Amino acid sequence: MERNFIKLKNVSKSFSEVKVLKNINFSIRKGEIHALTGENGAGKSTVIKIMTGVYKPDKGSEIEIKENKVEIQNPINALELGISVIYQDFSLFPNLTIEENIMLGSEIKDKKRIFDEKIMRKKVKKILDFIGIDLQLNVLVRELSPAKQQLVAIARSLTYNANLIIMDEPTAALSKEESDLLLNLIKKLKGKGISILLVSHKLEELFEVCDRFTVLRDGECLGTYISSELNEERLIKLMVGREMDYSRIERKKCTEEILRIENFSKTGEYKNINFVLKKGEILCLTGLVGAGRTELVEGIFGLRNSETGRIFLEGKEMKRKNSECSIVNKIVYVPEDRKTSGLVLEKTISENLILINLKRYSSKFGLLDFKKIQREVNEWIKKLDIRPNIGEFVTEHMSGGNQQKVVIGKCLIADPKILIIDEPTNGVDIGAKIKIHNLLRTLSDNGLSIIMISSDMGEVLNVSDRILVMKKGEITGEFDAQEATPEKIMNKAILD
Repeated sequence: MERNFIKLKNVSKSFSEVKVLKNINFSIRKGEIHALTGENGAGKSTVIKIMTGVYKPDKGSEIEIKENKVEIQNPINALELGISVIYQDFSLFPNLTIEENIMLGSEIKDKKRIFDEKIMRKKVKKILDFIGIDLQLNVLVRELSPAKQQLVAIARSLTYNANLIIMDEPTAALSKEESDLLLNLIKKLKGKGISILLVSHKLEELFEVCDRFTVLRDGECLGTYISSELNEERLIKLMVGREMDYSRIERKKCTEEILRIENFSKTGEYKNINFVLKKGEILCLTGLVGAGRTELVEGIFGLRNSETGRIFLEGKEMKRKNSECSIVNKIVYVPEDRKTSGLVLEKTISENLILINLKRYSSKFGLLDFKKIQREVNEWIKKLDIRPNIGEFVTEHMSGGNQQKVVIGKCLIADPKILIIDEPTNGVDIGAKIKIHNLLRTLSDNGLSIIMISSDMGEVLNVSDRILVMKKGEITGEFDAQEATPEKIMNKAILD
């Protein structure tokens, strides 16, 4: 019988009166790649934070490591027990070198006051040789691609002598080629006897590498399954409790111009950008990572200064080009990184929803109308199906999908004419993804014009009305969504 590295028994967790985990039971074996799956809000992040000592479970919960009962007191204690976690943001220090990032956590854990540079460099090289990667140790982390930053984070985990590495959405910011390299590295770590717990919404990647799947739904564990017992369709049904509809939506042609971009350029980011957005249209900007899509929409919204270019809203030129002017003109922006740019995590759902709409709830004397706030916040929570449906719940404790709904809700309360949304379903599960897609379609059917950045080919083809492909800061192709194919899009993104 294969030996378990860690086993969770009847693990529960409550925040105030909200019980987010209910008697979770599963184990991870030594040298196993294990998937933790479920919709956003199912409890995956809470499970990880309990396993790494960020949260303490409720009374009656038990955790065993190598068949010994333990209480994981804090993240340092988790490292001492052989558990390391790599979050989506990697938690690296951008202004330190690769070498310093790899060793710093280990030195802190071991409570060392003085660095021995020779010993440190020897240990780092040994770890990099162990996982088979070649990096220049004196390079600053901020100069690395996301894929190489991911490798640094993995190398750092190994300095802790990790027996279990938890990876939260490890390929979210990676290209297909980079993702394949990382998955091969994960298989190599497994071969060295290291256990891996993967949380990812890219189901095809999970089926490629995982030995077993544990499925959570609404804070409960539905069971653990070996990979041969599942396929994507069955896994999705377990996760969401229903069949999902992936049918492509036929769209009418939109004709009335609402926004026109002329000759937008910024050296090193994008050049000679010209396009029109129609009323009630979903216009998608797609292309490879680094194509300049985010830089372009941030320039249009006013978060960056473009060197040249004109913006026409409903036929009239917008003279000022900053974010405040955009919001006044009913243009709103949902950034890709909701945690750092879209939300104030320590604030409640209510506080985040009204963040850019304070004037809407203020009297002429500057006093807030709290009854109006509560009434409208409750309406939006219900309309967007935000969970938990409690206005005073702190957003930091919410799932990624529900956090994304709060960011979208914050923008929709402003009653916009144009919604710019960057990677709307990045890091959210299949159920939340379908809900967000349906929301975007409903909004566009009701007359809202949407500029959507997406790298998800299914999302590009199934949600958009029209598609613009970018490569190296230029628009290289335009397609009506009904005639577009993955091959046509990738040809414009790579070859043209």
